[in-house]
Amino acid sequence: MSGIIVFVLVGLVAGWLAGVLVKGGGFGIIGDIVVGVIGAVIGGFIFGFLGIGANGLLGAIIVATVGALVLIFILRLIKRV
Repeated sequence: MSGIIVFVLVGLVAGWLAGVLVKGGGFGIIGDIVVGVIGAVIGGFIFGFLGIGANGLLGAIIVATVGALVLIFILRLIKRV
């Protein structure tokens, strides 16, 4: 149960960070969690594909934030079309 809570909190922080880096603010609590959790999956895939490991809580936040940034970038590309 605590693993799920940590995953959601990492998603929240990563989603908020990605929102701040991309548009200057977060997406709200639920939006930040969704963006961060999906970003964690995307970031995990990207980092795994590149053979880069991330350890600990800070590593998880970095991976999830990078994934969230990629997610936001892709969504903005799709939205333009």
